[in-house]
Amino acid sequence: MKKGIILVNAYIRSEGAFRQAERMKEELMRLGVQAEVEKNGNFLCSVKNGHIALARQTDFCVYLDKDKYLPRMLEKCGVRLFNSAAAVEVCDDKMLTYIALAGEGLALPDTVPAPLCYYADAKIGAEFVRGVGERLGYPLVAKESFGSWGMNVELLGDERALAETAEKFRLRPHLFQKYVAAHRGEDHRVIVIGGKAVAWMKRKNDKDFRSNIECGGHGYREDLSSVFLRTAERCAQVLGLDYCGVDLLDSDGEPVVCEVNSNAFFNEAERVTGVNIAGAYAEHIAACLKCEKAE
Repeated sequence: MKKGIILVNAYIRSEGAFRQAERMKEELMRLGVQAEVEKNGNFLCSVKNGHIALARQTDFCVYLDKDKYLPRMLEKCGVRLFNSAAAVEVCDDKMLTYIALAGEGLALPDTVPAPLCYYADAKIGAEFVRGVGERLGYPLVAKESFGSWGMNVELLGDERALAETAEKFRLRPHLFQKYVAAHRGEDHRVIVIGGKAVAWMKRKNDKDFRSNIECGGHGYREDLSSVFLRTAERCAQVLGLDYCGVDLLDSDGEPVVCEVNSNAFFNEAERVTGVNIAGAYAEHIAACLKCEKAE
């Protein structure tokens, strides 16, 4: 029997994250695949005597963290990851996500990366601020490159607000984007597993421009056109993801890729759609393990 771990962050506080891990364990066990929930930080891997050492044997890992070191170490020890270390790394950095998706036939918001700043006493140049505004127009969106649940994402209405936010973000990787304003506080979350869209919902927040459930948004059942589903599937294909949640904006009926989340929560999507997303992901994992064993 294959044995695996479902890895969560060492400091996780989200009940949704714990629930997600437990749901994956339930569904894998139902299929006869043994799995245990494990926290990062329990010394699964280390560099020992010039080699990567694995503390105990495991065949696979459902990686629900964003730490970029441990997955690389696990893969070097021959552990099959869902998702791969490279895919998680690219999705965790929003700017790397847009770079990877650019040129792949997908509509993306116009995006300007902020230059990295090393000095706490540095000041953002007025010319840079003016240039961002001229390229993207107002309002525009500022985002830290790393972050989840809509945190550190701001809608800026003018040059003064942009200058203030640029100063606030200057010591952390961040970017600026053109605001896709067709439906404020609304997007479409599509869950893709094994390259196929399996569930989707509208997310809407009447009190915030961010549709995230964690920011007060709510999920709603919807019929989504095939062009949106194909766009989500294409994102997963380009990024090499076994599982993801793709957030799409609607611009006059055409999908614009907002973000791709390698560890997207599925609790709300399961509730809204009635689709057993954890079960579908577990079946994909079991099928991959069976195929790889046969090879």
